[in-house]
Amino acid sequence: MRRVVSTDAVRDAEQRYFAAHPGADLMAVAAAAVAAATRRLLADTAEPWQLLVVVGPGNNGGDGLFAAAELARDGADVAVWPTSSHIHAAGAAAAREAGCHVVDTSEVVTRLADCDLVIDAVLGIGGRPGLREPVATVAAEIEALGVPVLAVDLPSGLDADSGTVSGPSFRAGHTVTFVAEKLCHVAEPAASRCGTVEVVDIGVEAPDPAARRAEPADVARLWPWPDATSDKYSRGVVGLDTGSDDYTGAGLLGALGAVHAGAGMVRFAGPARIGDLLRPLLPSVVHGVGRVQAWVCGSGWGRDDGNARRLADRVADGVPLVVDADALAVLDAVLLPANSLLTPHAGELARLLGIERTTVEDDPIAAAREAAGRYRATVLVKGATQYVVAPDGSVGIAVGGPAWTAQAGSGDTLAGIAGTLLAAGLDAASAALLAASVQAMTAAEHPGPRPPDELARLLPDTIARLGQLAAGSVGG
Repeated sequence: MRRVVSTDAVRDAEQRYFAAHPGADLMAVAAAAVAAATRRLLADTAEPWQLLVVVGPGNNGGDGLFAAAELARDGADVAVWPTSSHIHAAGAAAAREAGCHVVDTSEVVTRLADCDLVIDAVLGIGGRPGLREPVATVAAEIEALGVPVLAVDLPSGLDADSGTVSGPSFRAGHTVTFVAEKLCHVAEPAASRCGTVEVVDIGVEAPDPAARRAEPADVARLWPWPDATSDKYSRGVVGLDTGSDDYTGAGLLGALGAVHAGAGMVRFAGPARIGDLLRPLLPSVVHGVGRVQAWVCGSGWGRDDGNARRLADRVADGVPLVVDADALAVLDAVLLPANSLLTPHAGELARLLGIERTTVEDDPIAAAREAAGRYRATVLVKGATQYVVAPDGSVGIAVGGPAWTAQAGSGDTLAGIAGTLLAAGLDAASAALLAASVQAMTAAEHPGPRPPDELARLLPDTIARLGQLAAGSVGG
């Protein structure tokens, strides 16, 4: 898992470092990393490189100035645009001595016409969201012209501790950050403005994470692989009480997700009409209520006066539940079994908590923590970035996928996958993280507008590749 840290934690870690290493020069290390990244990015570009370094008043600007000096000494044609009258004095002196030339606002746009790369060193992790003029206009012009941008720590204008984009910002193709990733690097829509993120070790010990981001190797390591002693019961029996006469698709999609994620057995206990459709589609599904290790409830129930009773019937079995869609609206009528999972999107989570959707979108982690604490269940917030928050407040972030998966039915399929993993014995947080990740990975491996039923049928290919990855890790 990759660490995602808060800005406050990074500052505290830096202070501890300086206390233990008086006189240490972290700026020199950071600047060298920026210069090295520039060389890699422009390795196939004819020299001398034409560079524009946009610098702000703080240490982020200092990193950019010292990097500019190093690149100028290498022979690059480096222009520096100070966006403040107060820039890092030692960095500015080094840049002048190395032959960098300072440009003003009127010269910047002209300079962009032949620019190979812009280094954005305006604002660091302590910067406020948004950009002031004229920087905002120049950033928009750089983006419109398609000039590549290398961001120092983060694209200026973003909030390091948020995935939101609340004002003008740079859009980078590559970001060099230090110590560990911050939330803006991994959470959408901010993450799309960061490009490829390179984490550079500058000697500061990474602090305790605010969240952990899953990678494919983590999914492979945590997946409940069967072995020679496994049978259908030990692999997990998942029950699906999903769908309605009005929403038959939800029941079908959940079953597709559960079966193709590798459930030992799938029991379907939804409406008979959906059962009739399922039999030729998935003949391995068993129909009727019976013993299960986990239930999936709520997908496609619709608004029905009997939903509270329907959920209570499943709760009575005492096994973990995946509570999706319409079942979320009747949560207050039951006490969920331990290790249950809620799977709302932002709108459903807002309704569950009685708050505005924008409040959830602005801080999905805080909203998920409130719901996890209130219902004593793990919460998977579905969306472009999928957050998993456990009742203890710990946060996981699933492997990201393409925007094509924002499609009706994806959540129904995801609920079935998560139910399979719960039934296999995983804790709810791991089940949610792996389910969201494997669905996203499958979509990424098969780009294009593939509907969720097709992606469900492709899950075994993704899981097989994860098995090879897991076997390689064990063998290594």
